[in-house]
Amino acid sequence: MAVDPSIAAQAEAAARRSEEAAEAFFRASPPLRDRDSVAASLADFVARHSAGSGGAGGPAGVICITSGGTTVPLEQRCVRYIDNFASGQRGAAATEYFLKAGYAVIFIHRRGSKQPYCRFLPEESFLDLFELGEDSEIKVPQSHSTVVKTAISNYRKAIDGGLLLKLPFTTIFEYLQLLQMVATSMNCLGHRGMFLLAAAVSDFYVPWESMAKHKIQSAVGPLNMQLNQVPKMLFILRKNWAPSAFCVSFKLETDPNILLQKAEMALKKYGMNVVVANELANYKDVVVMVKSSGRTTVSRSSKEEDIEKQLTELLVKMHSEHITQANSEDHQTHELS
Repeated sequence: MAVDPSIAAQAEAAARRSEEAAEAFFRASPPLRDRDSVAASLADFVARHSAGSGGAGGPAGVICITSGGTTVPLEQRCVRYIDNFASGQRGAAATEYFLKAGYAVIFIHRRGSKQPYCRFLPEESFLDLFELGEDSEIKVPQSHSTVVKTAISNYRKAIDGGLLLKLPFTTIFEYLQLLQMVATSMNCLGHRGMFLLAAAVSDFYVPWESMAKHKIQSAVGPLNMQLNQVPKMLFILRKNWAPSAFCVSFKLETDPNILLQKAEMALKKYGMNVVVANELANYKDVVVMVKSSGRTTVSRSSKEEDIEKQLTELLVKMHSEHITQANSEDHQTHELS
């Protein structure tokens, strides 16, 4: 079927505007701290897993999981910022299940958010995990010993096996720079690369050059501030950074009447393979996977079960089919040439 030239031109113009907005955002962003060391860690991690195929002990694939929420600083020497409620629970849980499924994981996470294998540890105080014995030796109370031993064992297995790389962020500037670095590094993985974009990314921000350098004084009166729209990087990721990767994004809404419609729009607009639609009121209990082939509802069977377990199983299967199809197409292309 022929594509309407006017529609194609509009799409190309929109793509060009997105790319220009992204470039302008990165040019004006404060440089990422420890960028060189992050780049070195990324290069080493991807290189070690780039030749794997899921066999002979190698990982099934490499996945980048983003987790937690970005902050929007209001001052360059930040005291105040805009935040959201995202705890990182979904990203941390998904990381555990993808590691169990045999993937190598790059975990881009908000500082202070939920961490893999630490989700069930006490939130009130880290010190609740320990007690002093008679000779002042540090012990883990019996009430926490099983969960602590399991957490340490699984975490050490992932880290010592070189299967988990953790990259922290706080601000929207840090997050998007990390995402760009990871995506372009993973481009060499082709279809074996995967993205699970569970982080709650700010829609609006204060440009760095427009931001107050020091703490805004309350004596100036009511605060009026212009917020710019954050460029939509999902489109850039799919088009330029890692075009062959399998990409999963999330759409959260408070209004169930618009949720699936917005998820369908995101699927088409950004070229995602899957958009996971979740409603704020029950996002821990049920999600809808929106795909070009239709919708799949995923519900957890009990309060004790993580919905991410079922979600991961379905996504692993879909990613495997994505790789198989791509390999088949590559083979056919090679034969024709």
